[in-house]
Amino acid sequence: MNIVLDTNCLLMSLSRRSPYYLVWRDFVDGKYTLCITNEILAEYEEILTQKVGTEIASNVINAILDLPNTKLVQVFYHLHLITADSDDNKFVDCAFKTNARYIVTQDRHYDVLKQISFPHIDVASIDEFLKILRG
Repeated sequence: MNIVLDTNCLLMSLSRRSPYYLVWRDFVDGKYTLCITNEILAEYEEILTQKVGTEIASNVINAILDLPNTKLVQVFYHLHLITADSDDNKFVDCAFKTNARYIVTQDRHYDVLKQISFPHIDVASIDEFLKILRG
């Protein structure tokens, strides 16, 4: 299953004490494919560095890049589906390019995708995705 993980959800899943740690653990264990672009990776690195420091951010980025279930793609078109925060469109464009099953996010800007028939891109909260992972 291909998914795109919003930066906040990645951050929420990293701590072993987090109720969302299974999201990170299942990624490391190869239970789903994380789809990213260079632009998403840069945002991950920037926010992780701010929130948890350079060393941990570097370790997370290296893990993402080294795992075989990471799909790094280049996007050559931009759908511009989210107008409330255009910075979120990089996640939408990646999901469309990779035919991702979900964008996992807590961000309400993605709610607009529920009203768009094409392209159909499912959005799941981190709680919903956790339930999917647990089966």
